[in-house]
Amino acid sequence: MAYLFHSLVYQPIYNILIAVYNIIPDFGIAIIIVTVLVKLVLIPLSKKQIESQKKMQELQPRIKEIQAKHKNDKEKQSRAMMELYKETKSNPFSGCLPMVVQLVFLIAIYRVLFNISQAGLIANAGDLYGFIHNPGQINKMFLGTVDLSSAIDFAHITISSLPHILLVIAAAGAQFIQTKMLMAKQPVKVTKADEADFSQIMTKQMLFLGPLLTLFIGVKFPAGLALYWLVSTGFMVAQQRYMEKKEALAIVK
Repeated sequence: MAYLFHSLVYQPIYNILIAVYNIIPDFGIAIIIVTVLVKLVLIPLSKKQIESQKKMQELQPRIKEIQAKHKNDKEKQSRAMMELYKETKSNPFSGCLPMVVQLVFLIAIYRVLFNISQAGLIANAGDLYGFIHNPGQINKMFLGTVDLSSAIDFAHITISSLPHILLVIAAAGAQFIQTKMLMAKQPVKVTKADEADFSQIMTKQMLFLGPLLTLFIGVKFPAGLALYWLVSTGFMVAQQRYMEKKEALAIVK
């Protein structure tokens, strides 16, 4: 399994990244281009995942009704849920496969950037295809301002650290916006005890946990990962906005 992951996912991404860098000798721009390319390839899967999530959100009121009606009979509850899914032609697991595939690519590009950063931004000849030129030492500066191979050193903060800090904050901000958009169509419902639903509480907590996790990654790991996270999340935000506008136009027509 590890061999397949390395050969079919990790190595192609590694070589595409180096190939782009050979054409445009700015590693930050190469990261942006490859991230966008990967996201474009995964659009059909991410679109299916978003549609599946939206459909399940729309079914939540009916699911809650079934759970409340058959709370003391799990068999009837399961049967009623299956009938609901059959009636609405929905599958609670339909969004899992796209998510898994996207996660595999996310892990791959993360490992590529992490390994290159750990190697001091020196390309590994063993991972390069024969037709890809080995650039050797990669220029670590993004637009001449951000050192992509280093994390933020709070013990030695200078004015030159500002672009890196802004990059991390922007990545966390993009994560906040994406989570907020996912929550936008999830109206808060209350139980008879006037307490928010547990799943809704967890979703609301993710609004802050996600950006905090992004901040942690951006601070503790090389800046190249923060740049990837910013571009990847920004792409997802743009894609979701496009899908929402397309849906709104369809409703108007």
